[in-house]
Amino acid sequence: MHFLSLRDYSTENIRKIIERACDMKQRPRHYAHSLAGRKLYLLFQKTSTRTALSFEAGINELGGYYYMQKWEDSNFSIGEIRDEIRYVGRNVDLVMARLKSNKDVLEMAKYSSVPIINGCCNKCHPCQGMADVMTIFELFKTFNVKVLYIGARNNVFNSLLASLPRLGADFYAVTPIESAGAAYPELVAEMLKTGKYHDVDPDINEKDFHNLAAEMDVIYTDTWVDMEFFRAAEFKDKKDAIIRKMMPFQLNMKLLGGIKAKVFHDMPIHPGLEIDRDIVEANIETILTQSENRRHAQKAIMYELLNPSWL
Repeated sequence: MHFLSLRDYSTENIRKIIERACDMKQRPRHYAHSLAGRKLYLLFQKTSTRTALSFEAGINELGGYYYMQKWEDSNFSIGEIRDEIRYVGRNVDLVMARLKSNKDVLEMAKYSSVPIINGCCNKCHPCQGMADVMTIFELFKTFNVKVLYIGARNNVFNSLLASLPRLGADFYAVTPIESAGAAYPELVAEMLKTGKYHDVDPDINEKDFHNLAAEMDVIYTDTWVDMEFFRAAEFKDKKDAIIRKMMPFQLNMKLLGGIKAKVFHDMPIHPGLEIDRDIVEANIETILTQSENRRHAQKAIMYELLNPSWL
């Protein structure tokens, strides 16, 4: 079994992974040899801080080993995915691939003889989604919360949408733009039927927006511009247009003044764009816990893929 999208997993199994992640965080010594001798291959086509460090530290904490390679330094960049991944599977127990295209992730999973973990692609970011729901459970001891996401319909949005409504949260989203390759209409249709996903009109007025935010337990924002395009000169005009459209939705004191919700951001942060620096600093402990939980959630994912408790 692979870990490609949270839509592939039942609500019960998502809960089991979160329970395992919480236990691993609380009792790290108990799991110190749980993946002893297991080997993890890390493949990066995109830049990374959290994904790289959390998987490296995570597999080591479970007694395993990792081998990291950049896409451009590997023969994935010149050969065919089906051939390269079948070779990789002869050498390791598990693969984490952080790729640009969901199509390539699916191709890799189709031909791999070992579990593939989607470490982020243009359509899904299931590892981030698991860290987010774990953090919500840690903070509130329940999933029955109200979460407002403000930003682009992107891979993070899709992973929150695939998990939160099914776990019992009311998930509200203001998404004036959609990132390239992130469209997931079948998932949106599914979650609308639950009655727990609420698509907020981006033309909502400022007063109603503030009132909505005041009802939330969590307010979540993310980058407006995909990381591979953030500093690309050829993308500058589109980036500037996105920023102009999204600036009214910046998390700042004008919007959040007097509001007690926890603020989430999956990092990297762009202060002055999706969030003001003052809001970052006021919520930095929550944001860093959210990012730290990437390691714990991914340890549980790796453990369950190699020792599935639901089989």
